[in-house]
Amino acid sequence: MKRILSLLVVAFSFQAMAQTDINNILAAGLNDAEKFTTDYLSPASEGILYSMSNGWYNTADAKPLAGFEISIIGNMASFKNKDDKKAFQLNTADYENLQFVDGSNTKLVSTALGDIEGVRVFVEDENGLFREEFDLPSGLAAEGINFVPTGFVQASVGIIKATELKARFLPKIKSEDFGMSMYGFGIQHEFTKHLPADKVLPIAISGVIGFTHLDASYDFTNTGVVAGQDQRLEIKADTWVFQAVVSTRLPIINFYGGLGYLSGKSTTDVLGTYVVQSGPVQATYVDPFAVAKKASGVTANLGAKLKLGFFRLHADYVLAEFNTFSFGVNFGFR
Repeated sequence: MKRILSLLVVAFSFQAMAQTDINNILAAGLNDAEKFTTDYLSPASEGILYSMSNGWYNTADAKPLAGFEISIIGNMASFKNKDDKKAFQLNTADYENLQFVDGSNTKLVSTALGDIEGVRVFVEDENGLFREEFDLPSGLAAEGINFVPTGFVQASVGIIKATELKARFLPKIKSEDFGMSMYGFGIQHEFTKHLPADKVLPIAISGVIGFTHLDASYDFTNTGVVAGQDQRLEIKADTWVFQAVVSTRLPIINFYGGLGYLSGKSTTDVLGTYVVQSGPVQATYVDPFAVAKKASGVTANLGAKLKLGFFRLHADYVLAEFNTFSFGVNFGFR
C-alpha cells in the first residue's frame, strides 16, 4: 500500500480504503463490513466529487470562432479543518458483531480522510470460543495529507458567436495494480456578446455547464490481506456543474468569479472472491458489496488570470462543502 501511495498522489482518496485490513472487517460479517466501509469511505468519495468538478473556466469572455486554449489544471479539495469529514461516531448497537475492546459503546473513529489511530475492536462468537482483535484503519490525515487532489488536461475552442466547447482528459495512468482515467465535456455561452454595447462593456457574463467522469481501480489480490481471487476496488464517479460566471475585460490581468451548483455520484464496488478464515464469521464472499455516495450543493469562486501573449496563468479559490484551490497553466490563441 505504501508503494501505491508514493506512486500517485491523485489516487490517495480512493486508495485510503485499501489501507483497511479487509479480512478483519469481513470477519465481523458482511453486514458489519458494509456498514463500516460505507461510513469510512463516504467522505473521501464526496471530496473527490468536489475536486474533479472544478476548473471549467478562467474567464467569462467566450472565445471567438476558432479561438482556442489548452490548459493543464490541478485541483486540491481541502478537508484540513473539517472534523466532520475526518471522523464518524461508531455505535456498536448498530453492528451485529463489532465491539470496542475497552468496553465503550460509542466512539469517534477515523474516516478515510482522518487521523484517529489505535482504536481497537474485536469480534467473537456467541460462546466466546473464537475471538479476533484488530485496529480500525486511519486515513489520509495520518499520512500528512489534508486535501483530495485531481489533475487533467483541458481544451477549449470557440465554435459560433459567443459559444465555446470544452473537453478535459486524463489519459489512463496504470501501474501493476492501480489504474485511473478521467474525461469530461462542457459548454460555455457568453450572454453579453448579444448586447449592442458588447465591445465597450467592462465585464463579460456567461453560463457554463460541465460533465466529468472518473474511473479508478485498485487490484490487491497479491497483497496477502485475505485469501481469494481477483480482489479489487472499482470506482466510478460522475459530476455535473451549472455555473454563472462574470469577469473583467482587461488586456493583461483579469479577475473572474462564479456562482453555481454541483451534483455528483460516486460508486465503489468491492469485487472478487474473499475467503474469511479467522474470527467467528468464516465464510466465502463473492463481489460482497458496493458503496455509493451522492453530493450536491452550491459553489462559489473567485480568481485571477494573467495573460502574457499566448501564455497564461490562472488561480482561483472555490467555496463549497469542500473548499478547493484550483490553478492552471494555459496556452492559447484568440
